[in-house]
Amino acid sequence: MFPNQIPFSAAEPRWQEIPAVAGVFALFGEDPRAEPYVSRTPNLRRRIRRLMEPRPDQTKRLQLAGRVARIEYASAGSDFEALLRLYEASWSVFGERARKRLHLRPPALLRMTVENAYPRVYVTNRVTKAGMEDLYGPFPSRVAAERFCEDMLDLFKLRRCVDDLHPDPAFPGCVYSEMKKCLAPCFQGCTDERYAEEAAAVRAFLRTRGQSMVDALQAERDAASGLMEFERAAEIHTRLAKAEAVAAEVAEAVRALAHLDGVIVQASAEAEHVELFLLQRGSLRGPVLFSVVGIRHPNEAAGSSSLFAQPVPNREAVPIEGSVVTQATRDELEQRLEEALAKLMPAAGRRGARGNRTGEIADYLCLFSRWYYRPQAKRAGEIVFAGEDDRAPAKAVLRAVSRVWVKSRQQGQPVAESQ
Repeated sequence: MFPNQIPFSAAEPRWQEIPAVAGVFALFGEDPRAEPYVSRTPNLRRRIRRLMEPRPDQTKRLQLAGRVARIEYASAGSDFEALLRLYEASWSVFGERARKRLHLRPPALLRMTVENAYPRVYVTNRVTKAGMEDLYGPFPSRVAAERFCEDMLDLFKLRRCVDDLHPDPAFPGCVYSEMKKCLAPCFQGCTDERYAEEAAAVRAFLRTRGQSMVDALQAERDAASGLMEFERAAEIHTRLAKAEAVAAEVAEAVRALAHLDGVIVQASAEAEHVELFLLQRGSLRGPVLFSVVGIRHPNEAAGSSSLFAQPVPNREAVPIEGSVVTQATRDELEQRLEEALAKLMPAAGRRGARGNRTGEIADYLCLFSRWYYRPQAKRAGEIVFAGEDDRAPAKAVLRAVSRVWVKSRQQGQPVAESQ
């Protein structure tokens, strides 16, 4: 299960062989059919020793000294890595029960239905492979998703009813149609083409996290001002302010799941390295080590932000911990990054390859949300989301690598939180 293992005997415990670092571990009994005890901790030696050493004065404490025959463990450079390793190990042992043991709940998402001729948007926590293009998220909570959905729909005239519509002119409509908040396709209050246009505008709003509407209203307002139509420009400005307020509610992580891609950078337990994780279509892969040797880290206090060597004939040698390492050029660093990320890509190919099972994608989204939506002060590591080409910009990833490595050096060895 884990790369490091040692036999255990209560008579001769080998505590010094277990490192006092953050990581995940599993305790195995004599019976090979028995389930192991799996957990994570900020200090492997201390946690395992507390579980194994008998304490007669603490009868309620879990004591496993007489039942364990083997200890397996793996160090972790970050809490994110420890959580991901714990999930994968728990799934291999407990299967579906791992979800309950780790308190993994399906993430809150928005879905735009396409089964009906008159699409609508609603909150859901059900992930389907067929609907990856029409699912948007993850949100930090269902309450946040519902609030954003209501505020967004107030900017449009999309229907909010849940019925499978069959338009009938005799239908009386609902309160939203009376308040002019719905195009009322239920009684043919609009043409099918007009409703399709509104649905396309909502889809664009979701895909761009509101930027499509903000850009359109800014252009419309500026055009009205140029024509001296100031009352109309003021009206458009009011709508623009509402659109900007709604757009500000949604985090950068909220995307169509089919395009929820990025690179997560975390500190590593290995010297002169960071760890990279790949977020692809909502699934997580990794880690892979990435060497920081040769990177010229920016001195932000001095206002410097350059990570790359300048194109001069002779490159300067940079001393690193007593040795001399040639500073890498931008092309060399990007090549190194590309090779590292290639190791994380699925063996079946690139985008469009068959992904993980739906339940696993929901679990990964939950793990990602648990890390991403922490308060900024408590969230270790960084993520660089993919652009329009579904690739994370190499320059942005390298800058994140530098910041994470410098911060980990300043704070010392990173530790994971206990389960």
